[in-house]
Amino acid sequence: MAELKLKDVAKSYGSVDVLKHIDLDIKQGELIVFVGPSGCGKSTLLRMIAGLEKITGGTLEIDGTVVNDMPPSQRGIAMVFQSYALYPHMTVYDNMAFSLRIAKKSDAEIKEAVNAAANKLQLGSLLDRLPKALSGGQRQRVAIGRSIVRDPKVYLFDEPLSNLDAALRVATRIEIAQLKEAMPDSTMVYVTHDQVEAMTLATRIVVLAGGGIAQVGAPLDLYERPENEFVAQFIGSPAMNLLKGKITGTGEQTTVALNEGGTAVSDIPSSDDLMGASVRVGVRPEDFVSAGEDSYIYEGEVNITEALGEVTLLYFQPSGDHDPVIAKLHGIHKDKRGQIVRLTAEPSKVHVFKDGVSLLFPDAKNITVAPH
Repeated sequence: MAELKLKDVAKSYGSVDVLKHIDLDIKQGELIVFVGPSGCGKSTLLRMIAGLEKITGGTLEIDGTVVNDMPPSQRGIAMVFQSYALYPHMTVYDNMAFSLRIAKKSDAEIKEAVNAAANKLQLGSLLDRLPKALSGGQRQRVAIGRSIVRDPKVYLFDEPLSNLDAALRVATRIEIAQLKEAMPDSTMVYVTHDQVEAMTLATRIVVLAGGGIAQVGAPLDLYERPENEFVAQFIGSPAMNLLKGKITGTGEQTTVALNEGGTAVSDIPSSDDLMGASVRVGVRPEDFVSAGEDSYIYEGEVNITEALGEVTLLYFQPSGDHDPVIAKLHGIHKDKRGQIVRLTAEPSKVHVFKDGVSLLFPDAKNITVAPH
């Protein structure tokens, strides 16, 4: 298995820069997930690692060897695509064995490798079937098994669950997690637009935006300690609420008087020179709780409610120049529609951003993304 190093990697098509200044070290045994908005270059970056897209600038190393000009067949990688791309006239066994036959492996070696992969993926009873006799989830497992038999240095997954329905996606996601546990030394790079896949599968998440890396970290680090407003709103669903205000108290805690009324207290420290600075306070919908008349962060009229059973989503009528506010309250609160509701949050759950960057990470990069 292998380590990957991307040093100042860039990709452009003519005068259009798609990716630039990509610096990333991927350790052996990690499952790295690339996420980001549509068009951010996550699949392009994966294809550059695979050798299917030419690297415009910088270097890519696999196990210490620069592979910029190395063909895909020599990089020691295996790729699982969104499309299963199975041979329809071949059985599951033959689909999984095909690359080994091309490599002129013996029948005994092929049988051992295919059976081992089939056992890991619970495909043992399906080896004699044709792809048309399989479900979508089973076909995707065959595509994964076709990669496993090659015993590559690096596994690449390009949105492998996108073609599955919701129930199959959950089941196959669990199977991929179990597969990773069974192959702890395997290095995997995974592209998805699904936050749940990223949060549940990743060792680390790489958030791509604006042609570069917005933040890299463990899933809960990105959720609890976003470096900038982009990551704060991209990770988590519904997105984090951002409310404008000015700092009225500094020190070990930061106090912000909000433009719409209300006061927010955050455990994020601030220096005295920030007194009076314009900031945005971030609170995740699930961190809001009901508040009294005297101490609240936000007050507004509930426009729409969505009762989901375990939780209720409250959508507030926007006022002034702030974005719509959403709260996710535990339990059923259908009676809140049309009422004025006050909300607050624990100081440990309140984020403060100045010029798009968290006060916790003043040297972080502010990310701006043009709308599509």
